[in-house]
Amino acid sequence: MATRIKISTSEGDIVVRLYDETPKHRDNFIKLAKEGYFDGTLFHRVIKDFMIQGGDPDSKGAPKGKRLGMGGPDYTIPAEFVYPQLFHKRGALSAARTGDEVNPERESSGSQFYIVWGKTFKSAELKQMEKQMAMQQEQQFFNNLAKAHHDEIMNLRRNRDRAGLQELQDELIAETKATCMEMGKPTFTSEQIEAYTTVGGTPFLDNQYTVFGEVEEGLDIVEKIQNVKTSGDDRPLEDVTILSTEML
Repeated sequence: MATRIKISTSEGDIVVRLYDETPKHRDNFIKLAKEGYFDGTLFHRVIKDFMIQGGDPDSKGAPKGKRLGMGGPDYTIPAEFVYPQLFHKRGALSAARTGDEVNPERESSGSQFYIVWGKTFKSAELKQMEKQMAMQQEQQFFNNLAKAHHDEIMNLRRNRDRAGLQELQDELIAETKATCMEMGKPTFTSEQIEAYTTVGGTPFLDNQYTVFGEVEEGLDIVEKIQNVKTSGDDRPLEDVTILSTEML
């Protein structure tokens, strides 16, 4: 039976269903909800037509102007990408995290989460995104290869062997293209295209952040929250508080 949790907020109730396909995130969210960890915290980061973010314990009773978004328990959760089955459609419940430069494994925050609002996209926009995804795939694979050949590259540079560097670069590019061709170009599924062109969402976050649930009831409350007035740091001018969380 699916796990459902009611998030009661100062703007109304949101009921989320947690996915069994992401057990680490599911179990952690259940644990925190049962502990009352979220009670009194804020939706501290709200961006219209994008998402609402909460779960920072430092936001409890936070005075105006306090910088938020860095708090959480002393652990992270390993990424659980179930892609393309679970994606960033409107209403998706996803885990926040620090950036790739300090978090290459894309591990999730122990407590911070966001609920997607997003926008609808035209088919042509999704096609363009697929091209960008293919380029990113190639770049990432090439970077990984370069990292694996780091010592060899440094040695060639020390010896100022330009011909050797060029030859190695050509080899790595050829290997990248061959591997990416074998893997196939990243494309959106028919389910994703249907959702992103009719319901909306944030497709550019797919496979970057763990999606671990979705809103079953109260999407109108999410809409209401994402429409509130915010300050320059995306914090609502009037606090939007999580009053309690309850297992259903």
